[in-house]
Amino acid sequence: LGAIDIGRWIHVYIDRKLKSAANASTLRTSLIDMYAKCGDIEAAEQVFNSMLHRSLSSWNAMIFGFAMHGKADAAFDIFSKMRKNGTEPDDITFIGLLFACSHSGMLDFGRRVFRTMTRDYNITPKLEHYGCMIDLLGHSGLFKDAEEMINTMPMEPDGVIWCSLLKACKIHGNLELAESFAQNLINVEPENPGYYVLLSNIYAAAGRWNDVSKIRTLLNGKGMKKTPGCSSIEIDSVVHEFLIGDRFHPRNREIYGMLEEMEVLLEEAGFVADTSEVLQEMEEEWKEGALRHHSEKLAIAFGLISTKPGTKLTIVKNLRVCRNCHEATKLISKIYKREIIARDRTR
Repeated sequence: LGAIDIGRWIHVYIDRKLKSAANASTLRTSLIDMYAKCGDIEAAEQVFNSMLHRSLSSWNAMIFGFAMHGKADAAFDIFSKMRKNGTEPDDITFIGLLFACSHSGMLDFGRRVFRTMTRDYNITPKLEHYGCMIDLLGHSGLFKDAEEMINTMPMEPDGVIWCSLLKACKIHGNLELAESFAQNLINVEPENPGYYVLLSNIYAAAGRWNDVSKIRTLLNGKGMKKTPGCSSIEIDSVVHEFLIGDRFHPRNREIYGMLEEMEVLLEEAGFVADTSEVLQEMEEEWKEGALRHHSEKLAIAFGLISTKPGTKLTIVKNLRVCRNCHEATKLISKIYKREIIARDRTR
Protein backbone atom coordinates (compact mmCIF):
# COMPACT_ATOMS: atom_id res chain seq x y z
CA LEU A 1 0.00 0.00 0.00
CA GLY A 2 2.79 2.43 0.79
CA ALA A 3 0.62 3.79 3.62
CA ILE A 4 3.44 5.40 5.52
CA ASP A 5 1.21 7.60 7.70
CA ILE A 6 -0.43 4.49 9.12
CA GLY A 7 3.01 2.96 9.57
CA ARG A 8 4.16 6.03 11.50
CA TRP A 9 1.04 5.84 13.68
CA ILE A 10 1.84 2.21 14.49
CA HIS A 11 5.42 3.22 15.31
CA VAL A 12 4.21 5.91 17.73
CA TYR A 13 1.71 3.48 19.26
CA ILE A 14 4.46 0.93 19.87
CA ASP A 15 6.67 3.53 21.55
CA ARG A 16 3.87 4.90 23.74
CA LYS A 17 1.69 1.91 24.55
CA LEU A 18 4.00 -1.07 24.27
CA LYS A 19 7.02 0.27 26.10
CA SER A 20 7.99 -3.14 27.42
CA ALA A 21 8.21 -4.46 23.86
CA ALA A 22 9.22 -1.26 22.08
CA ASN A 23 12.87 -2.23 21.92
CA ALA A 24 12.19 -5.81 20.85
CA SER A 25 14.40 -6.65 17.91
CA THR A 26 11.58 -8.21 15.89
CA LEU A 27 9.38 -5.11 16.20
CA ARG A 28 12.20 -2.73 15.33
CA THR A 29 13.20 -4.88 12.39
CA SER A 30 9.63 -4.80 11.09
CA LEU A 31 9.66 -1.00 11.36
CA ILE A 32 12.91 -0.84 9.38
CA ASP A 33 11.37 -2.99 6.68
CA MET A 34 8.16 -0.94 6.64
CA TYR A 35 9.88 2.43 6.35
CA ALA A 36 12.24 1.19 3.64
CA LYS A 37 9.41 -0.27 1.56
CA CYS A 38 7.35 2.90 2.00
CA GLY A 39 10.19 5.00 0.62
CA ASP A 40 11.50 6.63 3.81
CA ILE A 41 14.97 5.14 4.09
CA GLU A 42 16.03 7.90 6.49
CA ALA A 43 13.36 6.83 9.00
CA ALA A 44 14.42 3.21 8.55
CA GLU A 45 17.99 4.16 9.34
CA GLN A 46 16.90 6.14 12.41
CA VAL A 47 15.08 3.10 13.77
CA PHE A 48 18.12 0.95 13.06
CA ASN A 49 20.48 3.37 14.79
CA SER A 50 18.20 3.57 17.83
CA MET A 51 18.27 -0.18 18.43
CA LEU A 52 20.00 -1.30 21.61
CA HIS A 53 20.35 -4.87 20.40
CA ARG A 54 20.42 -5.91 16.76
CA SER A 55 19.71 -9.39 15.49
CA LEU A 56 20.99 -10.73 12.18
CA SER A 57 17.53 -10.00 10.75
CA SER A 58 17.92 -6.35 11.76
CA TRP A 59 21.23 -6.03 9.93
CA ASN A 60 19.76 -7.80 6.91
CA ALA A 61 16.69 -5.54 6.87
CA MET A 62 18.88 -2.45 6.79
CA ILE A 63 21.08 -3.90 4.04
CA PHE A 64 17.99 -4.70 1.97
CA GLY A 65 16.56 -1.26 2.64
CA PHE A 66 19.63 0.51 1.31
CA ALA A 67 19.83 -1.91 -1.61
CA MET A 68 16.20 -1.22 -2.51
CA HIS A 69 16.93 2.50 -2.62
CA GLY A 70 20.01 2.12 -4.81
CA LYS A 71 22.37 2.97 -1.95
CA ALA A 72 24.89 0.20 -2.46
CA ASP A 73 27.70 1.97 -0.62
CA ALA A 74 25.51 2.36 2.46
CA ALA A 75 24.48 -1.30 2.25
CA PHE A 76 28.11 -2.41 2.25
CA ASP A 77 28.91 0.00 5.06
CA ILE A 78 26.23 -1.72 7.16
CA PHE A 79 27.74 -5.08 6.24
CA SER A 80 31.15 -3.87 7.39
CA LYS A 81 29.72 -2.67 10.71
CA MET A 82 27.90 -5.97 11.11
CA ARG A 83 31.13 -7.90 10.75
CA LYS A 84 32.93 -5.61 13.21
CA ASN A 85 30.05 -6.23 15.60
CA GLY A 86 30.83 -9.93 15.41
CA THR A 87 27.60 -10.92 13.64
CA GLU A 88 28.06 -13.66 11.06
CA PRO A 89 26.25 -13.14 7.73
CA ASP A 90 23.91 -15.75 6.30
CA ASP A 91 22.62 -16.50 2.82
CA ILE A 92 19.99 -13.74 3.14
CA THR A 93 22.71 -11.18 3.89
CA PHE A 94 24.39 -11.99 0.60
CA ILE A 95 21.13 -11.83 -1.32
CA GLY A 96 20.84 -8.26 -0.01
CA LEU A 97 24.41 -7.40 -1.00
CA LEU A 98 24.02 -8.87 -4.48
CA PHE A 99 20.68 -7.10 -4.79
CA ALA A 100 22.49 -3.85 -3.97
CA CYS A 101 25.08 -4.55 -6.67
CA SER A 102 22.36 -5.40 -9.17
CA HIS A 103 20.40 -2.20 -8.55
CA SER A 104 23.52 -0.07 -8.73
CA GLY A 105 25.14 -1.77 -11.72
CA MET A 106 28.24 -2.78 -9.74
CA LEU A 107 29.29 -5.72 -11.89
CA ASP A 108 32.86 -6.29 -10.72
CA PHE A 109 31.92 -5.81 -7.09
CA GLY A 110 28.99 -8.18 -7.49
CA ARG A 111 31.26 -10.87 -8.88
CA ARG A 112 33.60 -10.39 -5.95
CA VAL A 113 30.73 -10.67 -3.46
CA PHE A 114 29.53 -13.87 -5.13
CA ARG A 115 33.01 -15.41 -4.87
CA THR A 116 33.49 -14.21 -1.29
CA MET A 117 30.21 -15.76 -0.20
CA THR A 118 31.31 -19.25 -1.17
CA ARG A 119 35.04 -18.97 -0.54
CA ASP A 120 35.17 -17.07 2.75
CA TYR A 121 31.79 -17.86 4.32
CA ASN A 122 31.13 -21.32 2.93
CA ILE A 123 27.62 -20.34 1.86
CA THR A 124 26.21 -22.35 -1.04
CA PRO A 125 24.52 -20.07 -3.59
CA LYS A 126 20.77 -20.46 -3.87
CA LEU A 127 18.52 -19.58 -6.78
CA GLU A 128 18.13 -16.03 -5.46
CA HIS A 129 21.90 -15.46 -5.48
CA TYR A 130 22.19 -16.72 -9.03
CA GLY A 131 19.20 -14.59 -9.96
CA CYS A 132 20.88 -11.41 -8.72
CA MET A 133 24.08 -12.23 -10.59
CA ILE A 134 22.27 -13.09 -13.82
CA ASP A 135 20.27 -9.87 -13.56
CA LEU A 136 23.50 -7.95 -13.07
CA LEU A 137 25.16 -9.64 -16.05
CA GLY A 138 22.13 -9.12 -18.25
CA HIS A 139 21.79 -5.44 -17.45
CA SER A 140 25.50 -5.07 -18.21
CA GLY A 141 24.86 -6.58 -21.65
CA LEU A 142 26.89 -9.71 -20.87
CA PHE A 143 24.31 -12.17 -22.15
CA LYS A 144 26.86 -14.88 -22.93
CA ASP A 145 28.14 -14.81 -19.34
CA ALA A 146 24.56 -14.87 -18.06
CA GLU A 147 23.72 -17.91 -20.17
CA GLU A 148 26.88 -19.66 -19.01
CA MET A 149 25.87 -19.11 -15.40
CA ILE A 150 22.41 -20.51 -16.13
CA ASN A 151 23.93 -23.58 -17.75
CA THR A 152 26.31 -24.24 -14.85
CA MET A 153 24.10 -23.54 -11.85
CA PRO A 154 22.79 -26.66 -10.08
CA MET A 155 19.10 -25.79 -10.36
CA GLU A 156 16.65 -24.85 -13.08
CA PRO A 157 16.11 -21.11 -13.67
CA ASP A 158 12.73 -19.77 -12.65
CA GLY A 159 10.53 -17.15 -14.24
CA VAL A 160 12.22 -14.33 -12.33
CA ILE A 161 15.58 -15.12 -13.94
CA TRP A 162 14.23 -15.40 -17.48
CA CYS A 163 12.20 -12.23 -16.94
CA SER A 164 15.27 -10.29 -15.80
CA LEU A 165 17.08 -11.34 -18.98
CA LEU A 166 14.09 -10.39 -21.10
CA LYS A 167 14.10 -6.94 -19.49
CA ALA A 168 17.83 -6.69 -20.17
CA CYS A 169 17.15 -7.47 -23.83
CA LYS A 170 14.69 -4.59 -23.88
CA ILE A 171 17.34 -2.25 -22.47
CA HIS A 172 19.97 -3.34 -24.98
CA GLY A 173 17.61 -3.78 -27.94
CA ASN A 174 18.53 -7.42 -28.45
CA LEU A 175 15.43 -8.75 -30.19
CA GLU A 176 16.85 -12.13 -31.19
CA LEU A 177 17.76 -13.12 -27.65
CA ALA A 178 14.54 -11.60 -26.36
CA GLU A 179 12.49 -14.06 -28.39
CA SER A 180 14.56 -16.97 -27.10
CA PHE A 181 14.34 -15.86 -23.46
CA ALA A 182 10.63 -15.14 -23.82
CA GLN A 183 10.01 -18.69 -25.00
CA ASN A 184 11.84 -20.08 -21.97
CA LEU A 185 9.89 -17.73 -19.75
CA ILE A 186 6.54 -18.72 -21.20
CA ASN A 187 7.46 -22.40 -20.86
CA VAL A 188 8.05 -21.85 -17.13
CA GLU A 189 5.01 -19.62 -16.48
CA PRO A 190 2.65 -19.91 -19.46
CA GLU A 191 -0.29 -18.20 -17.76
CA ASN A 192 1.45 -14.98 -16.76
CA PRO A 193 0.22 -12.21 -19.11
CA GLY A 194 2.92 -9.81 -17.95
CA TYR A 195 5.59 -11.73 -19.84
CA TYR A 196 3.68 -11.57 -23.10
CA VAL A 197 3.24 -7.83 -22.58
CA LEU A 198 6.97 -7.42 -21.94
CA LEU A 199 7.79 -9.15 -25.23
CA SER A 200 5.15 -7.00 -26.89
CA ASN A 201 6.94 -3.92 -25.52
CA ILE A 202 10.16 -5.11 -27.13
CA TYR A 203 8.42 -5.68 -30.47
CA ALA A 204 6.85 -2.22 -30.25
CA ALA A 205 10.22 -0.58 -29.59
CA ALA A 206 11.53 -2.34 -32.71
CA GLY A 207 8.53 -1.22 -34.77
CA ARG A 208 7.33 -4.79 -35.33
CA TRP A 209 3.66 -3.97 -35.03
CA ASN A 210 2.46 -7.20 -36.64
CA ASP A 211 4.12 -9.14 -33.83
CA VAL A 212 2.57 -6.78 -31.27
CA SER A 213 -0.82 -7.53 -32.80
CA LYS A 214 -0.16 -11.28 -32.74
CA ILE A 215 0.64 -11.21 -29.04
CA ARG A 216 -2.46 -9.16 -28.32
CA THR A 217 -4.55 -11.69 -30.26
CA LEU A 218 -2.87 -14.55 -28.40
CA LEU A 219 -3.65 -12.96 -25.04
CA ASN A 220 -7.27 -12.44 -26.01
CA GLY A 221 -7.52 -16.02 -27.23
CA LYS A 222 -6.20 -17.32 -23.92
CA GLY A 223 -8.54 -15.06 -22.00
CA MET A 224 -5.61 -13.40 -20.25
CA LYS A 225 -5.61 -9.74 -19.35
CA LYS A 226 -2.71 -7.51 -18.44
CA THR A 227 -2.70 -6.35 -14.84
CA PRO A 228 -3.69 -2.67 -15.02
CA GLY A 229 -1.12 -0.21 -13.76
CA CYS A 230 -2.23 1.34 -10.49
CA SER A 231 -0.45 4.11 -8.59
CA SER A 232 -1.27 5.16 -5.06
CA ILE A 233 -0.44 8.13 -2.89
CA GLU A 234 -1.25 8.63 0.77
CA ILE A 235 -2.64 12.02 1.81
CA ASP A 236 -3.71 12.63 5.42
CA SER A 237 -3.67 8.89 6.16
CA VAL A 238 -5.97 8.12 3.22
CA VAL A 239 -4.59 6.09 0.30
CA HIS A 240 -5.78 7.35 -3.08
CA GLU A 241 -5.42 5.03 -6.08
CA PHE A 242 -5.28 5.93 -9.75
CA LEU A 243 -5.45 3.89 -12.95
CA ILE A 244 -4.22 5.07 -16.35
CA GLY A 245 -6.57 7.75 -17.66
CA ASP A 246 -8.54 7.61 -14.41
CA ARG A 247 -11.35 10.19 -14.23
CA PHE A 248 -13.30 8.91 -11.25
CA HIS A 249 -11.63 10.85 -8.46
CA PRO A 250 -13.82 13.52 -6.80
CA ARG A 251 -11.15 16.13 -7.61
CA ASN A 252 -10.80 14.93 -11.18
CA ARG A 253 -11.04 18.41 -12.75
CA GLU A 254 -8.34 19.83 -10.48
CA ILE A 255 -6.09 16.82 -11.09
CA TYR A 256 -6.26 17.18 -14.85
CA GLY A 257 -5.75 20.92 -14.54
CA MET A 258 -2.53 20.27 -12.63
CA LEU A 259 -1.60 17.59 -15.16
CA GLU A 260 -1.86 20.15 -17.97
CA GLU A 261 0.28 22.58 -15.98
CA MET A 262 2.88 19.87 -15.40
CA GLU A 263 3.03 19.06 -19.11
CA VAL A 264 3.47 22.72 -20.07
CA LEU A 265 6.29 23.18 -17.57
CA LEU A 266 7.93 19.92 -18.66
CA GLU A 267 7.86 21.08 -22.27
CA GLU A 268 9.30 24.46 -21.31
CA ALA A 269 12.08 22.65 -19.45
CA GLY A 270 12.97 20.77 -22.63
CA PHE A 271 11.45 17.41 -21.76
CA VAL A 272 10.85 15.16 -24.76
CA ALA A 273 8.52 12.21 -24.24
CA ASP A 274 9.96 8.76 -24.90
CA THR A 275 7.22 7.09 -26.93
CA SER A 276 9.05 3.83 -27.61
CA GLU A 277 7.02 1.95 -25.00
CA VAL A 278 3.58 2.88 -26.34
CA LEU A 279 2.14 -0.39 -27.60
CA GLN A 280 0.19 1.01 -30.52
CA GLU A 281 1.10 2.15 -34.00
CA MET A 282 -0.06 5.76 -34.03
CA GLU A 283 1.15 9.29 -34.65
CA GLU A 284 3.77 10.61 -32.23
CA GLU A 285 1.39 13.30 -30.98
CA TRP A 286 -1.15 10.65 -29.98
CA LYS A 287 1.55 8.56 -28.32
CA GLU A 288 2.62 11.53 -26.22
CA GLY A 289 -1.00 12.06 -25.22
CA ALA A 290 -1.26 8.46 -24.05
CA LEU A 291 1.82 8.88 -21.85
CA ARG A 292 0.43 12.01 -20.16
CA HIS A 293 -2.32 10.06 -18.43
CA HIS A 294 -0.24 7.31 -16.85
CA SER A 295 -1.35 6.52 -13.32
CA GLU A 296 1.85 7.74 -11.64
CA LYS A 297 1.46 11.18 -13.22
CA LEU A 298 -2.13 11.40 -12.01
CA ALA A 299 -0.98 10.48 -8.50
CA ILE A 300 1.73 13.13 -8.60
CA ALA A 301 -0.73 15.74 -9.86
CA PHE A 302 -3.10 14.89 -7.02
CA GLY A 303 -0.25 15.10 -4.54
CA LEU A 304 0.75 18.54 -5.79
CA ILE A 305 -2.76 19.97 -5.40
CA SER A 306 -3.36 18.28 -2.04
CA THR A 307 -0.24 19.21 -0.07
CA LYS A 308 1.66 22.31 0.92
CA PRO A 309 4.66 23.43 -1.18
CA GLY A 310 7.78 21.51 -0.20
CA THR A 311 5.92 18.45 1.07
CA LYS A 312 7.53 15.16 0.08
CA LEU A 313 5.39 12.96 -2.17
CA THR A 314 5.58 9.18 -2.15
CA ILE A 315 4.04 7.31 -5.07
CA VAL A 316 3.73 3.52 -5.10
CA LYS A 317 2.96 1.62 -8.30
CA ASN A 318 2.04 -2.05 -8.62
CA LEU A 319 3.97 -2.39 -11.90
CA ARG A 320 7.33 -1.15 -13.06
CA VAL A 321 7.41 2.59 -13.73
CA CYS A 322 7.99 3.21 -17.44
CA ARG A 323 11.12 5.01 -18.59
CA ASN A 324 9.16 8.08 -19.72
CA CYS A 325 7.45 8.56 -16.36
CA HIS A 326 10.70 7.92 -14.51
CA GLU A 327 12.45 10.74 -16.37
CA ALA A 328 9.43 13.03 -16.17
CA THR A 329 9.15 12.50 -12.41
CA LYS A 330 12.78 13.54 -11.87
CA LEU A 331 12.16 16.77 -13.78
CA ILE A 332 8.82 17.45 -12.05
CA SER A 333 10.66 17.11 -8.75
CA LYS A 334 13.07 19.86 -9.81
CA ILE A 335 10.39 22.11 -11.29
CA TYR A 336 8.16 22.05 -8.21
CA LYS A 337 11.05 21.80 -5.74
CA ARG A 338 9.55 18.66 -4.23
CA GLU A 339 11.15 15.44 -3.17
CA ILE A 340 9.20 12.78 -5.04
CA ILE A 341 9.75 9.12 -4.23
CA ALA A 342 8.31 6.84 -6.90
CA ARG A 343 8.41 3.18 -5.90
CA ASP A 344 7.35 0.24 -7.99
CA ARG A 345 7.28 -3.49 -7.39
CA THR A 346 11.05 -3.82 -7.74
CA ARG A 347 12.30 -0.65 -6.16
